[in-house]
Amino acid sequence: MKNLHTLLFFTGLCMPVTTIAADNNLAIKKIFASRVSKNSPGCNLGVIKNQQLVHKAGYGLANLEMNVPLDGSQVHRMASVSKQFTAMAVLLLAEEGKVDLDADIHTYLKDLRDYGELVTIRAMLGHVSGMGDYDLIAGSYEGEKSKGSIDLKSVAGGDFRLGNEDYLTISEFYDVVKTVPLALKPNQKFQYSNLAYFLLSMLVEEVSGKSLRDYTAEKIFTPLGMSHTFFSDNPVEIIRNRAMGYAKNEAGSYINEMTNLFWVGDGGLHTNLEDMLKWDENFYTPQVGKNPSKLVGLMNTPNSDLKANKSSYANGQFIGETMGRISYSHSGGWLGTSTYYVRFPDEKMSFAMMCNDSGLDAQRLINEVIALYLDIQ
Repeated sequence: MKNLHTLLFFTGLCMPVTTIAADNNLAIKKIFASRVSKNSPGCNLGVIKNQQLVHKAGYGLANLEMNVPLDGSQVHRMASVSKQFTAMAVLLLAEEGKVDLDADIHTYLKDLRDYGELVTIRAMLGHVSGMGDYDLIAGSYEGEKSKGSIDLKSVAGGDFRLGNEDYLTISEFYDVVKTVPLALKPNQKFQYSNLAYFLLSMLVEEVSGKSLRDYTAEKIFTPLGMSHTFFSDNPVEIIRNRAMGYAKNEAGSYINEMTNLFWVGDGGLHTNLEDMLKWDENFYTPQVGKNPSKLVGLMNTPNSDLKANKSSYANGQFIGETMGRISYSHSGGWLGTSTYYVRFPDEKMSFAMMCNDSGLDAQRLINEVIALYLDIQ
């Protein structure tokens, strides 16, 4: 009888947990039901608690033409969530004594135009270098090019278009970015700069003698066992189990929407939920670098005192509050992709959302999921 009472006691303890998990799963399905149909592109969602995936699921299709469902395993292009991986590569080079974070970028990339100002690598990592964004080069679906932009033309003679119309190789894009002036003086304000993070990829290549793809594979992804993660710098390579990108046209029908831009650093990382778990784990049980704990500490240290709204910026991570909790986060968006990754260190919880429909707002969706989980802590 005593054993029966003990069994009933522990069963009683387990039932609420199971019920909570089932309730969350049902609530998440309802969140996606209003945005994603079984015949449309959608999202893969991962919820990490205590270094384990407690929820991994897909909603919608990975490939509309082949009717392949998203199931939580697909590889997604991560857009600007890539920046923290680029930053880690730069910090690894600093740890190796090959890069001085407070040195001028011209120390390493000597062919850049003379900015007339000291532009440090640390400032570039923190978006306070004064460097501008894509609008200083060309227009895109995000908007027209800005005043003061360079006069870059397409092969047909019209204005160059960023996205999937016109094309530049990495070396050609580098030749373009070398000529772009600063948007403002360094260390005056936070100004988000994709160009700065692209140049950081060229810094890694110049200093290490390896592409960002190869350097991160050797120093980060292989040590962490992230076997599905890489910087895709080849526009024609086969990417197995990839979630294809889509958008709606003016008639409301889905069309293929895949970028032809394959320079890296500001974006270009491809990964899946299982590998994001391994990346997330490195923040709690550091493994990368000569002194992993010190390296993670540096990774989580803001690059400057300048704020982005109310958040600090630390090496590809916005540090602020989400629903009253300290969070480290970054969103990503480009043609056919919308992504978000956020870590709550005090709760030891993280959330990763990878959507293959640029019309979906991954950050807004994931905030609804976060509310479900934080309310039960």
